[in-house]
Amino acid sequence: MNPVEIKEVREPREWDAFLKLPWCLYQHDPLWIPPLICNLKRQLNAKKNPFFHNAEAKYWLAFKNGKCAGRIAAIINRQHNAHFSEKTGFWGYFECVDDASVSRGLFDAAHEWLRKGGMEHGRGPVNLSMNNECGFLINGIDRSPVIQMSYNPAYYPGLVESYGYIKEHDLLAYHISEEILENERLMRRLKHISEFVMQRENLAFRCFDTKNLRIEVEKIRELFNDFLSDCWGVVPMTKDEAVFMADSLKPVLVKELALFVEKDGQSIGCCLSVPDLNQVLKGMNGRLFPTGLFRFLVNRHRVTEIRLMLMGITKSFRKRGLEAVLFNRTIMEASKRKYRGAEMSWVSESNLDVIRVLESMHAKVYKRYRIYGMPLKAG
Repeated sequence: MNPVEIKEVREPREWDAFLKLPWCLYQHDPLWIPPLICNLKRQLNAKKNPFFHNAEAKYWLAFKNGKCAGRIAAIINRQHNAHFSEKTGFWGYFECVDDASVSRGLFDAAHEWLRKGGMEHGRGPVNLSMNNECGFLINGIDRSPVIQMSYNPAYYPGLVESYGYIKEHDLLAYHISEEILENERLMRRLKHISEFVMQRENLAFRCFDTKNLRIEVEKIRELFNDFLSDCWGVVPMTKDEAVFMADSLKPVLVKELALFVEKDGQSIGCCLSVPDLNQVLKGMNGRLFPTGLFRFLVNRHRVTEIRLMLMGITKSFRKRGLEAVLFNRTIMEASKRKYRGAEMSWVSESNLDVIRVLESMHAKVYKRYRIYGMPLKAG
């Protein structure tokens, strides 16, 4: 058996191999969407990404038969561990050939570094934090991923399970198709409920003010930290992290799909949807230049679906029908712009309130992402 060599990523040539490995693994997979390399570099840059103010990470490559065969990142998120009173170390950016000896070498390296950092439990895949791509796709692998959602070969769960990892939590992706939008009875019912709740609660809508981006982002951050404070694995977002994330979403933002619901002039909920620009990115091969930017600008208006990536109501206004209000308004605005479907992702499997609303709208779980965990035992 040929040995596996594990090498820590340090030099520019090694970083280049780390970033571009997926192009080797997925070159014959028509469902894979090449990520923008510039975005990935920005995300992993400890000097630019405020996530690293309270965290650190190491990166490794695996080589077999002289070829790059895998990669992994190990992450210590001090903010997560302080918030949940844990000693959990994370791993992410996992890519690997279908070879347990390669994946074992990668996990051995990541676990050793995490143990030296005082971690007692391993969890992944999480690309830095739950605010980025996370979980292995275990159902719905026959579809391309939407914007900022992960994708992987079918054999990845088997590799991590063979190492000893077991399920910790599932994240769900729901889909609303054109058929549901054409269900007049359902749409009338949703509209009726929405109008009744709006009148009863004396609510008003407003769109995201793109001219005051920092102010709007701070309002979303405050709402996010309130309505996701009891969501599995989610850590309160800092101001710097919110601005960093907003900067990455600004090019794809449609202000009419970024909604606040207000009562007496105060924001009590929000709903953020973005066009699924993965439909455009698929033909750009991960690069904006020299022709990618032109392709992006020309084709962005041909996108047919959206991703509803954030929706929530402050705790004091939950279970009063406001979720239906936000969903109805989003559907109306998306329909005006000729979008024909929507993915709602991700939804924690423990978020029963949102699940009930989605199921009442006949939305279907069409993808399932799994996060794994195991004790970090020596050796």
